[in-house]
Amino acid sequence: MESQKGYVDHIIYRNAENGYTVLVLICEGEELTCVGIFKDIEQGETLEVTGEYVDHPVYGTQLKVKEYRSIPPEDAASMERYLGSGAMKGIGPALAARIVKKFGGDTFRIIEEEPERLVEIKGISEKKAREIATQAEEKKDMREAMVFLQQYGISNTLAVKIYNTYGMNVYGIMRENPYKLAEDISGIGFRIADEIASKIGIHTDSDYRIRSGILYTLLQATQEGHCYLPKEELLVRSAQLLGVDKEMMEPQLANMMMEKKIVIKNNCIYAMTYYYAELNCAKMLHDLNISMEGEDKLLPSEEAHMEKKIRRIEAELEIELDELQRKAVMESVKNGIFILSGGPGTGKTTTINTMIRYFEKEGMDILLAAPTGRAAKRMTEATGYEARTIHRMLELNGALNEERKSVNFERNEENPLEADVIIIDEMSMVDLHLFQSLLRAICVGTRLIMVGDVDQLPSVGPGQVLKDLIASKQFPVVILQKIFRQAGESDIVVNAHRINHGESIKLDNKSKDFFFLERNDVNVIYKHMVQLVSDKIPRYVEAAPYEVQVLTPMRKGNLGVEVLNKILQQYLNPPDASKTEHPYGEGVFRVGDKVMQVKNNYQMEWEVVSRYGIPIDKGLGIFNGDTGIIKEINDYSQTMVVEYDEKRRVTYAYAQLDEVELAYAITIHKAQGSEYPAVIMPLLSGPKMLFNRNLLYTGVTRAKKCVTVLGSSKTLEEMIENQSEKGRYTGLRERIRELGIEKNGKENNSMVDEGIAFSEKMSGL
Repeated sequence: MESQKGYVDHIIYRNAENGYTVLVLICEGEELTCVGIFKDIEQGETLEVTGEYVDHPVYGTQLKVKEYRSIPPEDAASMERYLGSGAMKGIGPALAARIVKKFGGDTFRIIEEEPERLVEIKGISEKKAREIATQAEEKKDMREAMVFLQQYGISNTLAVKIYNTYGMNVYGIMRENPYKLAEDISGIGFRIADEIASKIGIHTDSDYRIRSGILYTLLQATQEGHCYLPKEELLVRSAQLLGVDKEMMEPQLANMMMEKKIVIKNNCIYAMTYYYAELNCAKMLHDLNISMEGEDKLLPSEEAHMEKKIRRIEAELEIELDELQRKAVMESVKNGIFILSGGPGTGKTTTINTMIRYFEKEGMDILLAAPTGRAAKRMTEATGYEARTIHRMLELNGALNEERKSVNFERNEENPLEADVIIIDEMSMVDLHLFQSLLRAICVGTRLIMVGDVDQLPSVGPGQVLKDLIASKQFPVVILQKIFRQAGESDIVVNAHRINHGESIKLDNKSKDFFFLERNDVNVIYKHMVQLVSDKIPRYVEAAPYEVQVLTPMRKGNLGVEVLNKILQQYLNPPDASKTEHPYGEGVFRVGDKVMQVKNNYQMEWEVVSRYGIPIDKGLGIFNGDTGIIKEINDYSQTMVVEYDEKRRVTYAYAQLDEVELAYAITIHKAQGSEYPAVIMPLLSGPKMLFNRNLLYTGVTRAKKCVTVLGSSKTLEEMIENQSEKGRYTGLRERIRELGIEKNGKENNSMVDEGIAFSEKMSGL
């Protein structure tokens, strides 16, 4: 490690969000470029920096700073340079010169200890003197706090977040309950807080530690899709995490209830946010669930009139709905909430188009939305009407709410969506928090129509909203099952339904769009996968290699995402002198790479630019699963530019690259809601819980023109037979049923039972 002392001549680049800075330090008359995390460092300040020298291929030698401290200027020239740099608001070079001329080497002591004497300088009033003193104190406080935090091994980046959150309260919080950091600060989880606590000397059986560990266990479970954990499972998981006896934890549950951190319902333990999210959704759903029929049934003449309108629309669109589709349109008209489900090729799009035309003829305002940009684009293409992502429809404003569990939208209870009908596609992808935000923005009296395939994988986020809505038996549901003739000509559609019903599929390669290549050697699979992606499949489906998607069940292993991406990158986007690249982790990002955003970032700005580089649209939010192409890597500014769907460009600081990964191969779960011209699935072996029917069905249904499976026919058959699906602990169904019984005095099963029975009856037609 090398140490240098000098003053900041100028700042080349600064990321205001995380403090990443490139600056030039003048050390004994020589310029030194320094890179690292600096917070509130200004031009003219004197620093002592410690780090390692690195040789940059373009910008030469730089000091990669690990630690720094700001030191008071030691001579009059340094003081004048610092004060005149703009570091102190209201002091320019001329005023700085007058202050230093008056007080000389005593200048900083005067500012900190006798600020009233600054009024002796022409141009400084009593008010201005107080402001200068306050600024000096604030900067001094922050730097002292940073030094205090660094003694516990906290990086500059986290220290900045901690100080910005707590200010001068940081000392008390760190000494009394450092576990509070995990609750309040994004990026600091239980494990980091626990490491800090051990350095401070807090005992492993501390009440604070046990409560924090229990809450952390609950929040970790939401990463698996759960909304709660059964009490016994929570205690076992928490005991393993904390390394303490299970008996020590149970008494803390009552304390956590008193603190409103958890809710216990029938031996199910929720983090409070998730319980009330379920309860709020159930309440809002019941408010929206208004039937046109009310107490009085529709007269036969009224039903006949509705049917006549639907028949007229069929004639205009030159289509013929089957009886089940027609019933779906009728139910969507008669009810405040309606759910349409069904697999590929069963006519969901035709049914939606008929609904849209019906409501349009009634003079109603209609909004269409889907969870992802790709799904919204498909919805637009299929209906001819503009569809947006749910986030854009709700007008995401990028600010996290106080609980940090969801984000704020401009559309909510106070500023609801202006529509008579809202249709949401790909509902299986919608998680609990997004669903709650959607419902908050819908007025009572607005129809909500939800469309999705209940047999798809559940959402990446917590909950299984579509499945719970149907299972609650409180809302009208129609499940389409008949495969229409045109769709029936596709083996992708036919095989998807056979997989879903647990039936074997033909692997004789006589199909035009479904192929299976028996390959039991991993290296052979690699070879054929590269050939298919780079040449054969693109020519067959008339698409670019980047549009062909490799899907795999897992991240790790020989056929996992991490290994496959390195292989595919090597062949699809090899190193080239004309392509800038940046090493990251165990791999490299290169201009031209296909990448994916792997976490929701609600504050990330994007913009669409014209061919002349002029911004023509901008917005907030890049989401888990969005894919794009790296357009630019700039080592000087330490940034990477990615272009996503609809030409949205996002600039990432190098410090944010943990949010992005290569996407030549992605997990089937990440492919939800997307459709690709062609899909390649390498399937050889893997954990039984992962290699199941549900996953295979989802992967196959992502392809539009061609599916190719590389691997073992035995594994494929085992996946079809394997119904084991990792269950999710969710309570939305129960919350809905509880409110339904309370509201109606009895369970409202008839509407759903009738809809499902009718669906089953019609499936044989």
